[in-house]
Amino acid sequence: MKRLEGKSALITGAARGIGKAFAERYVAEGATVAIADINLAGAEAAAADIGSGAYAVSLDVTDQSSIDNAIAAVEEKAGGIDILINNAALFDLAPIVDITRDSYQRLFDINVAGTLFTMQAAARSMIKRGKGGKIINMASQAGRRGEALVGIYCATKAAVISLTQSAGLNLIEHGINVNAIAPGVVDGEHWDGVDALFAKFEGLKPGEKKAAVGASVPFGRMGTADDLTGMAVFLASSDADYIVAQTYNVDGGNWMS
Repeated sequence: MKRLEGKSALITGAARGIGKAFAERYVAEGATVAIADINLAGAEAAAADIGSGAYAVSLDVTDQSSIDNAIAAVEEKAGGIDILINNAALFDLAPIVDITRDSYQRLFDINVAGTLFTMQAAARSMIKRGKGGKIINMASQAGRRGEALVGIYCATKAAVISLTQSAGLNLIEHGINVNAIAPGVVDGEHWDGVDALFAKFEGLKPGEKKAAVGASVPFGRMGTADDLTGMAVFLASSDADYIVAQTYNVDGGNWMS
């Protein structure tokens, strides 16, 4: 039997990258998946690419009405939400003396407030339905320690780990397991943008930072989105019923905790 047979999932930021990889794996495991993204056209294209088990939902995690409408759309389409993955996030970097209030506000609005209030809305829906559920927040190895040029992003992901602990302890009484995944460096479109920012601030050639970071991973390479999907399935399955408020490193050995 497929591990997520008959489950309904909502994945934010799922039009591409890690979110789309999660959606593909969830559908393969028997779930029906809402591809939620601020880019509705991208979400619709992703859903069409994945197949009949996926459908698109418009979602801006900085807008409460958009969050509420997305939850309502999943309730109407699938009868409720069994699984939420809070994947939508934004990255930026700068030396401390160059950080702007706009960058700070934008990252905290999406990475922290977006995670909290999407989690809250999904939890309310799960409690009302009375069948429990699984919530998976996307943290990062950046949330485990600071980095010289990545102060804001590291702080947001540390906040996600803390929110996961608090929400996990609070919501388990309703049968809702809240846990998180902390990826390391994951290759793809996202890291191409990260590499460009490091090139700007560290005076590197394009691709130089990415190559160095990949070589430093104990496993021997950067991760891929597919490297994360097994943990996402496990935490959403009944095998993780006794796991509460934990953050799992899936990073090729970069961080040990």
